[in-house]
Amino acid sequence: MARSLDGLVLAPVADQAPGQVGTRTRFTYHEQDGAVWAEYEGGDVVRGRLVGTREGDRLDFRYVQLRTDGSTSSGHCRSTVVELPDGRVRLEETWEWESQPGSGTSVVEQLDAHGL
Repeated sequence: MARSLDGLVLAPVADQAPGQVGTRTRFTYHEQDGAVWAEYEGGDVVRGRLVGTREGDRLDFRYVQLRTDGSTSSGHCRSTVVELPDGRVRLEETWEWESQPGSGTSVVEQLDAHGL
């Protein structure tokens, strides 16, 4: 199993559509006894939360967020935890909105010590 996500800060490697997470969004992850959760903000997201479970290298969670335009949205995501050659963590994600139409894939990676 890949290492714990607890305390890691991750960011998307590419921007999504307007009103969604993007390269300026930062996720702070927590993990304990098979539970995972995170807070996130930045870009078009004022505040977001996710909560779910981890089994091995698989995450399954729901997310909710408040956007800069005052709207809210929620969805479901399944991710695979990958350890990169440099020791950082990558999450390869497949997500779908539950509060609106839309689905897709994305990648978030652990920031290095310089925030890059």
